[in-house]
Amino acid sequence: MQLSNDGKSAVDKPELYQALAVSRSSFFSTAVFSFFINVLMLAPVIYMLEVYDRVLTSQSESTLLMLTLLLVFLFLVMGTLEWVRSQVLSITGNRLERMLGPRVFDSVFGQTLASGGNITSTQPLNDLLNLRQFLAGPSLLTLFDAPWMPIYIGIMFIFHPLLGWTAVAAALILIALAIANERMTRDDLKDAGQLGHENDVQTQRNLRNTEVIEAMGMLPRLRERWQERHDRMVDLQHRAGKRGGLIATISKTFRMLMQSVMLGIGAYLAIQGEISGGAVIA
Repeated sequence: MQLSNDGKSAVDKPELYQALAVSRSSFFSTAVFSFFINVLMLAPVIYMLEVYDRVLTSQSESTLLMLTLLLVFLFLVMGTLEWVRSQVLSITGNRLERMLGPRVFDSVFGQTLASGGNITSTQPLNDLLNLRQFLAGPSLLTLFDAPWMPIYIGIMFIFHPLLGWTAVAAALILIALAIANERMTRDDLKDAGQLGHENDVQTQRNLRNTEVIEAMGMLPRLRERWQERHDRMVDLQHRAGKRGGLIATISKTFRMLMQSVMLGIGAYLAIQGEISGGAVIA
């Protein structure tokens, strides 16, 4: 969390680490919830296997009813765990902000006072807000769920090695696309953020001297300089958005394609008698 333009942090690392250490139990609880949530995500797979391999062959309506009721119950449990997990992280983010907020505020105020009003950036407070939003947002949940991908791929290998290797290839391609997206947009977004920050700082300085600027006729020139930086920032954001949008479109199309490919491979293996019909649908 950058707390000044020179890259120094107003919150020492031990202090920030101490705040995170207080929330260690919350992160552990989130990991436990993630374990059960990801296990319960296998419920639809098992349900489809049982329906196609057991219910349709036995023509048992009672079995179908019990399986369906059990699936509904498991989904309710999973939804409850999802909600509790999100609330735990939201509370954690709020607690960290309350712990660090006064310290960051004092640092920003002290920095402004020490500079004689030349440095008036509130970026450190924005960084703290971004930290809280990250902890309460979907990105962190994705990090808790990501380690389960190898387990799901392992289940595909249990069904059939061909399905497993196809899933591995698809996962590697999606990871490569994600890395490409990050590398293609990182520099532009970084530069755009820097330009936006510089524009904000300069505008705040100018607003403190509006009477002088107006009296000296400097407003047109200052507006021109602001517009140049703003246009450059917008261009960088637009270029990053185009590149990111292209990669996102490719990834989405590829995922949809792989769903059909996996279904086709499963159907072929079922025709060959190597897997059951339920495994195809699951």
